[in-house]
Amino acid sequence: MKGLLGTIVFAIVNIVGKFGYIGIVAMMFLESSFFPFPSEVVIPPAGYLASQGQMNMFLVIFFGILGSILGALFNYWIAIRLGRPLIIKYGRYVGMTEKVYDKVEYYFKEHGEISTFVGRLIPGLRQYISFPAGLARMNLWHFTLFTALGAGIWVVILACIGYFVGNNAELIQQYSHQSLIYIAGALVVVTLLYVWWYKRKQLSENQ
Repeated sequence: MKGLLGTIVFAIVNIVGKFGYIGIVAMMFLESSFFPFPSEVVIPPAGYLASQGQMNMFLVIFFGILGSILGALFNYWIAIRLGRPLIIKYGRYVGMTEKVYDKVEYYFKEHGEISTFVGRLIPGLRQYISFPAGLARMNLWHFTLFTALGAGIWVVILACIGYFVGNNAELIQQYSHQSLIYIAGALVVVTLLYVWWYKRKQLSENQ
């Protein structure tokens, strides 16, 4: 497995080196949309190339975030175009009734920003958080902003790992996993603060 990971990272370095920033956008678009392509093997190699003077670190981060946003917007668009008709027609077969849909829609109208931000930082969820946001027709500007914030944190971390660790697949994997542990702890704190703020807001509105 480690040998396979090293081969993949080496291949990504070659792809990014050949196609440059367009390659970063394309691969992060895939990672952020429907294709289960881990960003851990896209951005660190680009960060490594930046450390070698072959790319610009700030542009690596910018285009990494741009690719993430474009992939998320693609999923958002699919959800808007196909979501409600499909759910109304077939959702009852998987427990997604129109009543459940209405609850999802209400939840994202109330908590779409924090859900999008947190979701973008959770592996396995970041690709799919755009779908409920699209189903609920979350404000597009808010969706884009909080997608960029969440994706941006992760892209910056991965780019720095690649920049300082180099083209070492095992160390990239090790530091990426360690970063996820710290991120998980930070997300717990952010979520608790949000719950506290939301309850205070509701209390003040009801008075």
